[in-house]
Amino acid sequence: MDAIVKKMPSSKPSVLGSARKHARPSREEAEQAVRTLIRWAGDDPEREGLMDTPKRVVNAYSEFFRGYDECPIDALSRTFEEVGGYDDIVMLRDIDVNSHCEHHMIPFVGKVHLAYFPTKRVVGISKLARVVEIFARRLQTQETMTAQIAEAINVALEPKGVAVMIEAVHQCMSLRGVQKPNVATITTQYLGLFKEEPNRQANFLNLVRSGITG
Repeated sequence: MDAIVKKMPSSKPSVLGSARKHARPSREEAEQAVRTLIRWAGDDPEREGLMDTPKRVVNAYSEFFRGYDECPIDALSRTFEEVGGYDDIVMLRDIDVNSHCEHHMIPFVGKVHLAYFPTKRVVGISKLARVVEIFARRLQTQETMTAQIAEAINVALEPKGVAVMIEAVHQCMSLRGVQKPNVATITTQYLGLFKEEPNRQANFLNLVRSGITG
């Protein structure tokens, strides 16, 4: 089948906000900030075991937060109109997700389940997982990320409906504060048919639960 690359609108800043709005500090400034945190924690950034830590941390941050340099709408721009008469949902279940809480910059880890109801075109399933990855590689709240994923799919594909569920464990709750490990936070976002027709939503939830074992 032939792919169609569609020019997406420049609206929806919450979804299209891939460009950095603030000047990025230099690498040297970032490494110096890490040294300051090491000193604040009570250690010596010049001792042997910590001398290369600022460089490693900055490298890690470049990987953790690369989603700021990527656009989720672009990831969904290559679509296919030949669907062979298929007229039901397309669903991806158990997409691994690793992100960082914007409140404490501590990871939260879990699974994303998503589905959309195509209209005239579909997108490669790996692109849907890519959208999850782009939003996850930013400082986030789980609630915001759930809404962003759903809205990006809705804007790019113009489907009849979108459903997104995220189940995640937040290390900011496990390692600090109340220190309650393994507590799952579940967030959902439904658009279109999934919001308007309870049976569509129930079908999505049943498909999610059918993959849960143990």
